[in-house]
Amino acid sequence: MAKLTDQATYKCGLAAIQSAQSIEGVLPILHAGPGCSGKLAGFDFGTSGHFSSSIFPCSNLLEAEIVFGGEQRLRDTIENALKIIDADLYAVFTSCASEIIGDDSEEIANEFRKAGKPVIHVSTAGFKGNNYLGHEWLLASIFDQYLPAAKPHTIEKGLVNVFASLPLHDPFWAGNYDALEGLLAEIGLKANIIFGYGRGLKNVDRIPKAEFNLVVNPWLGLDSVRLLEEKYGAPWFHWPSLPIGPDETGRFLQALTAFAGLDKGKTQNLIDAKEKKYYYYIERFANTFLETRIMSKRFSVVSDSQNALAYTRFLVNDLGVNPLTQYATENVPEHHRDAVRGYFKDLNYGLEAEVSFETDGYLIHEEIKKADYLGYPLIIGSTWEKELEEELGAHYLVASWPVTERLIINGSYVGYDGALRFIEDIYSVVLRRFL
Repeated sequence: MAKLTDQATYKCGLAAIQSAQSIEGVLPILHAGPGCSGKLAGFDFGTSGHFSSSIFPCSNLLEAEIVFGGEQRLRDTIENALKIIDADLYAVFTSCASEIIGDDSEEIANEFRKAGKPVIHVSTAGFKGNNYLGHEWLLASIFDQYLPAAKPHTIEKGLVNVFASLPLHDPFWAGNYDALEGLLAEIGLKANIIFGYGRGLKNVDRIPKAEFNLVVNPWLGLDSVRLLEEKYGAPWFHWPSLPIGPDETGRFLQALTAFAGLDKGKTQNLIDAKEKKYYYYIERFANTFLETRIMSKRFSVVSDSQNALAYTRFLVNDLGVNPLTQYATENVPEHHRDAVRGYFKDLNYGLEAEVSFETDGYLIHEEIKKADYLGYPLIIGSTWEKELEEELGAHYLVASWPVTERLIINGSYVGYDGALRFIEDIYSVVLRRFL
């Protein structure tokens, strides 16, 4: 029996074109029908700035191609794109339709690449998975088809490839990468990030030179760094949670320092200085935190596993709020779920949070409505959760895709300053009750 998902917080695999659009100089070419391309063009959350996010070549498969095949349409589309659009890399993305009818898009892309053209192929049929998996498929294609084969190469000391938030989908993706880059720089590491402003293919070219690879996500990016380890022998370091606040950020910096063989004393001095400044601001507003008795006692996050885990660890470990069920909504692959469950149990004060992998927004909301939050609930999620604010009188903060009521340009909650912004946003919601 078919299952419908209400209020989804992810997109189909073809939406991995957004990851391509976040890499300067990469142009997605869709082998899909006009409906798919039109829908994706509607997700206009910007790009790396190199091309318009709503303009990209598409083979526009129609009835004739579905019956007789669309390979020639794809060849023509790629040829015209090469003539008209000045890109550094052309990435062909396939759709449900093009894969069902059996078009050999991979061979067509290979033909152009053998002719010296920078064209790669990415299999992203929606029936195979969503845009989180599509992101990994794109990276795998870049590593296999664009980067050179393994051979002796120079390792740049302190250079670290960083994989964290899902570009253009996570509303905080740009700020998160910038903040992580800043944290690494403060302990003497140089982040090599391929997504966002001023990065692009020049940083892709540097991937083989990295001393090691870093994944800051419960699961997304692990397949990618394993491929790089297999291809170039580069080790990798995994930190499952975005570091928000002094507890998580301090542990992250200490663990990364130990893995990279850096000066532990220097890192501890940095942490001490950052915490001293952080708690200076916390102490200034201690009365607000202690006397605002309408602040929620319990909370739930409805987001992908990265944000759900990061927000949960900060709210428990630093703010002392008790967790009810947390919702990881991106359809986490089955083989990663046990590990993700473990991360939500790794909290301070002997506390643990249950995590649900439910993807249906309606069912999530029904569960939340039945829960006892011992007062006003704190709900952090997407625009879909707005209705809970109205029905439950919840303190509600939108901090996850889809976001339709808030502008996030390069904001981030990562680190020490990011945590202060997070507290500002939460208490700004709480204090509205006094109006």
